[in-house]
Amino acid sequence: MLENLMQYGINLILGIISSTGYAGVFFLMLLESAVMPVPSEIIMPFAGYIVWKGQMDFWFVVAAGTLGNLVGSLATYAVGLWLGRAFILKYCKYILLSKEHILLAEKWFKKYGSKAIFISRLLPFVRTVISLPAGIAKMDLKKFIIYTTVGSVPWCFALTYLGVLFGSNWENVYKLGHYIDAAVVVGVVLLILWYFLKRKKKRSAASEGFRRPKSQPRRHNKHTIV
Repeated sequence: MLENLMQYGINLILGIISSTGYAGVFFLMLLESAVMPVPSEIIMPFAGYIVWKGQMDFWFVVAAGTLGNLVGSLATYAVGLWLGRAFILKYCKYILLSKEHILLAEKWFKKYGSKAIFISRLLPFVRTVISLPAGIAKMDLKKFIIYTTVGSVPWCFALTYLGVLFGSNWENVYKLGHYIDAAVVVGVVLLILWYFLKRKKKRSAASEGFRRPKSQPRRHNKHTIV
C-alpha cells in the first residue's frame, strides 16, 4: 500500500515536469522548500534526464530549481516568523513534519547563525526545515535570501548534473540517495572543519603579532670631528 502510494507520488512528479517543463521544476522545488514531502532527489535528476534528451536547457533547469527553493523557503520563513516556535512544534506532526528535524535545524541555527542557512541547504533532513528557526529568530531577510540562494545553487546543480550523467538511468540517483546524502554530509563537515581551522590559524597569527614587541628604531651616534 505504502509502496504503491510512493510510486503514485513519483509518477505524479514526473508527469508534472514532463508536461510543464521549467514551471513544473519551479513549482515542485517550491513545495519541497515549503516542507512538503516532495523530494528534490527525484525532481532535479529527472529534469536532468530531460536535459540529456535535449528537451530542456541545463542552466534554466538549475535556475528554476533554485528560484523554487528560494520562494518556498521564504514561505517557510514567514510561517516561522508569524506562527512562532510553540505553535510549530505543537502542530508540525499534522503536516508530516518531524519534531526532531525541526529541533536539529534550530540547534544548527543557534550554533552557526546565518551561515547555517547556507550550510543546511546541502544537508539532508534539515535543508527544508532550516527556514523555520530563521523565521522564528527574525533573521535579517536580505541575508536569508542571499544565503538561501547561494546554498541552493550547488544542490540544484549537482542533482541536475547527476541526472544528465546517468541519462536514461537517472532513477539510480534516487536509489543511491542515501550514499549521496552521506557523501554530502562528509563534505560539509570537512568544509566546516577547514573553515574553523583557517579561522583559528588567522586568529593565532593576529594574536602573535599583537604580543610581539615592536622593534626599536636604531639610534645613530653623532661623532664629533676634532
